[in-house]
Amino acid sequence: MERYLPRARHVEAQVLADRYGAVVVVGTRDCSLQRRHQKLVEEAPAPFLTGGQRRAIHESAAAICREVGYESAGTVEYLVAEDGTVSFLEVNARLQVEHPVTEETTGLDLVAEQLRIAAGDPLQLPDESLIRGHAFEFRLNSEDPARNFLPAPGTLTAFVLPGGPGVRIDSGVEAGSVVGGRFDSLLAKLIVTGRDRNHALARARRALAELRIEGLPTVVPFHRSVVEHPDFVGDGRGFAVHTRWIEENYITGDGVTVTSPGTVPDPPPDTVAVRVGTRELSVRLPGLALLRGTAATSVAAGIADRSLRDNGQPARSDVVRAPMQGMVVGLSVEEGQRVTAGDLVAVVEAMKMENAVRAHIDGVVRELAVKVGDTVVQDMPMCRIGAA
Repeated sequence: MERYLPRARHVEAQVLADRYGAVVVVGTRDCSLQRRHQKLVEEAPAPFLTGGQRRAIHESAAAICREVGYESAGTVEYLVAEDGTVSFLEVNARLQVEHPVTEETTGLDLVAEQLRIAAGDPLQLPDESLIRGHAFEFRLNSEDPARNFLPAPGTLTAFVLPGGPGVRIDSGVEAGSVVGGRFDSLLAKLIVTGRDRNHALARARRALAELRIEGLPTVVPFHRSVVEHPDFVGDGRGFAVHTRWIEENYITGDGVTVTSPGTVPDPPPDTVAVRVGTRELSVRLPGLALLRGTAATSVAAGIADRSLRDNGQPARSDVVRAPMQGMVVGLSVEEGQRVTAGDLVAVVEAMKMENAVRAHIDGVVRELAVKVGDTVVQDMPMCRIGAA
């Protein structure tokens, strides 16, 4: 039995350790903004910790690595509960995706330090005195926040990056790159540094407003909204995000909108705003700008009202459709099998994420159109559930 820690933060310590027994903790990071236990935003140093919590993390991280004779760069991870309890989680024996925020707030090249350790060089680094300023990292993933962060492969038609003081980009793509469904959804990382947390946040808002990625959905609208949210900013109520905050606050629409007034450029003339619950989404309709007056209004209304169609016919409520583009890696039904609502039909995988496709009604599987190994696109019919 383990104690359950509700609404816990994910805080970690960056460690460097050599073969001679020297262990140095070069700072902390907060990585609480996650979906499906995968991080989206990280920052260094971890904010809103007491002096006692920070000391406990530094001292225990060093002691853990020293006790096991650890050698290399590594990350010691913790959960920090609402009542302040600090609990050890695990050690990641490698550099993390979020290591740039530590580099920006320490002036260290962690990759070079890791290579020096491997070459047998002793560490010659101070500890906490290294910390300077504050940094955020925003993972630029090809996922759709409006659809529960489902992965979204496609082709990048535009990839315009921000610049200016305190802005660093680590990228593996450019305009024209084809983003396939068999790889991680991470396209690039936007790292923003300032003299303190508020300064870094101001720079982050400006950089995210300048960022333009087109051709496929990305998590950028989420980033633009979260840097304005008081739970993350810490205005008044203090830092309130935790590892389940996205599922419990963002996806449910409790006060978080996809767009942030004053930080996002005016939408292109061929887009319309669509409100889903409490969230406002921007939907692009190519050619809309060429229309005028009631014609444009009619087109937008027609698109919003039209049902999903299958080969030109109105979509049927008994059709089970693929939730995203990907590959069928599991099939749990066969033609003629009886299912009840909630039964697993298939598993679709894309960008290292598996998505369960379930029956939405009771009935018998008919017209099974896929098999394991097939590639499907979003909304593609996979089968029909008919009457017995």
